[in-house]
Amino acid sequence: MGGHSSKLPGRKQILEHFDERDPVMAGIIRQTGPFKLKRNQNYFVVLCKAILAQQISTAAAQAITVRFHALFDNHSPTPERVLKLSDQILRGVGLSRQKTAYLKDLSRHFQGRTIRPHRLHYLDNEEIVEQLTAVHGIGRWTAEMFLIFSLNRLDVLPIGDLGLQLALKKIYGMRKLPTARRMYALGKKWHPMETVATWYAWRTQDEEIIAY
Repeated sequence: MGGHSSKLPGRKQILEHFDERDPVMAGIIRQTGPFKLKRNQNYFVVLCKAILAQQISTAAAQAITVRFHALFDNHSPTPERVLKLSDQILRGVGLSRQKTAYLKDLSRHFQGRTIRPHRLHYLDNEEIVEQLTAVHGIGRWTAEMFLIFSLNRLDVLPIGDLGLQLALKKIYGMRKLPTARRMYALGKKWHPMETVATWYAWRTQDEEIIAY
């Protein structure tokens, strides 16, 4: 396996695909700007940030993230550095006991090489989801956001994402939130550009696209 291409499709290619497969989505794409995804390749830091941000407001997450990074004296957090810190120090920056345990577990997965950053490029989406969700505190949604925002995989359909569900309800004039089955049917039409459609759907909800 030669790994996955990291090149994003151009507007012309995207529109040709959706004009043929889903004219409604093609219409949304025409109203919106170009498809952009920034790639964040410091996978460990991205996943730490995802754990820190769970179940708290964006402002609280940002404050904790800043304090967490300050523990490393201007260096980037690494699995080794996190494991050296006592639970007490991590709790001191505002982390719950649970999140402290999650960060340590994530660090052990990287250090023990059950997650190998350089190999991720060669794995398919489900294999990556499986590896990441083996870490305490990382669920399927976080793994899918990682596939989109860190690996820029183009064929990700985050069924459990509420923002996507709300957007699809609006775009397709549904009476209630789409079922998983309805979303899979749309995903089939969009394949292999599920991520592209998801990204444009998100834009109809919020101009400021979330990023990891």
